[in-house]
Amino acid sequence: MDDVSDPVEGFRPVAALPKAHLHLHFTGSMRHGTLLELAERDGIRLPASLTEEWPPELSTADEKGWFRFQRLYDVARSVLRTEDDVRRLVLEAALDDAADGSVWTEIQVDPSGYASRFHNMTEFTDLVIDAVRDASERAGIGMGVVIAANRTRHPLDARALARLAAQYAGRGVIGFGLSNDERRGDTREFGPAFAIAERAGLALVPHGGELRGPAHVTQCLDHLHPSRLGHGVRCAEDPAVLDRVADSGVALEVCPTSNVSLGVYATYEEVPVRILTEAGVDVALGADDPLLFGSRLAAQYTILRAAQDFSDVELAELGRMSIRRSYAPAELVQRSLAGVDTWLETPPDDGR
Repeated sequence: MDDVSDPVEGFRPVAALPKAHLHLHFTGSMRHGTLLELAERDGIRLPASLTEEWPPELSTADEKGWFRFQRLYDVARSVLRTEDDVRRLVLEAALDDAADGSVWTEIQVDPSGYASRFHNMTEFTDLVIDAVRDASERAGIGMGVVIAANRTRHPLDARALARLAAQYAGRGVIGFGLSNDERRGDTREFGPAFAIAERAGLALVPHGGELRGPAHVTQCLDHLHPSRLGHGVRCAEDPAVLDRVADSGVALEVCPTSNVSLGVYATYEEVPVRILTEAGVDVALGADDPLLFGSRLAAQYTILRAAQDFSDVELAELGRMSIRRSYAPAELVQRSLAGVDTWLETPPDDGR
């Protein structure tokens, strides 16, 4: 932790705190208003949980609950029908993150979910990378793409996506992930896909340790060799696993709103961010799927301030952790870390 000598405590605006957004899903980044507009354009009937009852009440305590969550995600994906739709989604996500203080955003996408509508996976990946490049320039933030496999599909599909990601390494794609219901599939069987990505020099950022407990975190460490783990919060339940995560240097992408919305924790007070950081684990806060959870990046910091009394010094360190554990260019990292120091040196506001 950087040395901060006796700073003035108070409430500085969290949206002005420089930070990196390392856990953001492609379709889930869509603005709610954009979803409604695109659905109306094409006559797509949305369920009430995505219209007048938005944000939806969700729970993934069982597979039925996850199915309902995934169904809403699939409905949202169905409104993306043109190249302009994709470009609009990416630009709006970049603008929203910029407004929330993100200096670097890594957006995660599974091209196989869009391949049929956009000709094939390669053409869709080209489109996303070009959209990200344009949005990055227009929003004034850095951006990278993570290609993610779906653990509910065959591990051979994951290998195909890893090879696709490897082709784009250094050309917009910075990492390879594994998402969807972590209770499905055998984590060990996805190891070969991650080996392909690792040989290509990509960041390895699978999901794990959210819907399943500490044993699944261990499986991810053993077989996927992550540099960061999406969620990973359940490692806090086992001191030995927590120590292993800390000793291995694996960072965790923690998404408080997602954790509570999906029923992993009953309240924001229970999300174990302090337990993780006090054990020596780097934590990067993320919004996961703002479209379904109803809150974006800055809100994750505000939640910890309100629910767990995080000070501005602590929030600043979380901002630093996210920036350090990003795959942003070195110059952007250094400039942004200096920006965190400037934020902390600025006198606080009277309110939140």
